[in-house]
Amino acid sequence: MRGVLQEKGLGMQVAYFEDGRADQFRPLSWMRPVYELVCGQSGLRERVNRYLAPSEWGGFLRPWLTEVYQAEHPSAHLNSLTWLSAEPTLLMNGRWLPELEQLKSLHPGDGLWIDGTLVALVLAPEQAAQLDLDDFAASVLRLARMQREVVARGSLVNYPWDLVHHNGSQLEQDFHTRPHGPSKVTLGSQVAVLGKDEDVYIDPAAQIDPFVVIDARSGPVWIAEGVKVQPFTRIEGPAFVGSDSQLFRAHVKSGTTIGPSCRVGGEIEESIFHGCSNKYHDGFLGHSYICPWVNLGALSTNSDLKNDYTAVSVPLWGESISSGSTKVGCFIADHSKTALCSLFNTGSAVGVMSMILPGGRLLPKHIPSFSRIWHGVIEENPEGLGPSLELAGTVMARRQREFTPAMDRLLRTVYELTAEERQRAIARRPHA
Repeated sequence: MRGVLQEKGLGMQVAYFEDGRADQFRPLSWMRPVYELVCGQSGLRERVNRYLAPSEWGGFLRPWLTEVYQAEHPSAHLNSLTWLSAEPTLLMNGRWLPELEQLKSLHPGDGLWIDGTLVALVLAPEQAAQLDLDDFAASVLRLARMQREVVARGSLVNYPWDLVHHNGSQLEQDFHTRPHGPSKVTLGSQVAVLGKDEDVYIDPAAQIDPFVVIDARSGPVWIAEGVKVQPFTRIEGPAFVGSDSQLFRAHVKSGTTIGPSCRVGGEIEESIFHGCSNKYHDGFLGHSYICPWVNLGALSTNSDLKNDYTAVSVPLWGESISSGSTKVGCFIADHSKTALCSLFNTGSAVGVMSMILPGGRLLPKHIPSFSRIWHGVIEENPEGLGPSLELAGTVMARRQREFTPAMDRLLRTVYELTAEERQRAIARRPHA
């Protein structure tokens, strides 16, 4: 039997939602819904929309995110139950990394589950009336329990380090499911491509300088349009370099995603740059996730392995959470800045718009949003929020991006939402 998403003439729309565990991705999820967090070449929303080409799409997300998100995606239907009643809708949990082929074999009434967690539901138009916008995820769950149960294929992420852990395998899947032809770029004799030609895609609008090594022996490599790769750079697959990014004498190891408009140098291992971030200079970054508008100063470096090889714990919002993994780096949220030679301990979490001023020693593992590290001590930024917002506008303008009033309001809202976490961290701080 053909799935509802394959039937010709039947409208199809897709909606993405956050369940009750969205907070577990803080600080990365303060500025975006979970389904926009990157794993592989993109987040869930971009991946599924590209694959299914739905007639329309929408999202259900935390209220304070809607204004900026709507401006970024003007065609999206946000937090609208009326829209759901128009056509059959595939509702997708933002924490799911699906095997895309399964999505085309679904039928109305199918509820997809992984280990007791609902990851998707094919919603009939008349069922939209049974949902509650004030508690959307819970109402979807109640409805799904009355539908046909289907075992979902793919993986479920629960914490930021899961995005990093699955990044290599997701890069492999994205390379093979995202449409692309053979590379038509003529590389000079001084560019070395190792592995099979079919495992390397280089957009014709990319620029690859001499003395570059592209090693696809352990996985595919995708280099998008507008990318510039300078000499003495090595890229090991699986890897993805997003549009308009630049690599400067970089050693990019397997399992790394560099999103659009990044500037990256030094050594990077199994890490994710969401996009619009800077790591221009030397320094090591491993098993980490870097959000937009972060700048890592020269020789900023993180540890991703403890000396005793035990599992790493991460203080995501001041509470230490065991990752269950021995390889975990740092997670740095939007608009944070590190000065030169900043040294991050294994499993560090840095909040939104923090200013890291190194003191010649390991930094605190928990750096809350809108705080400053001065000589190793956490404190409120003595200049207040205003200068940080002005700096955000200056930084974005350098990339021809506008810092809008809606973004200003979002950051001020997150500032209030993170106040308690920040005050607790300051109260616990050691004295300089």
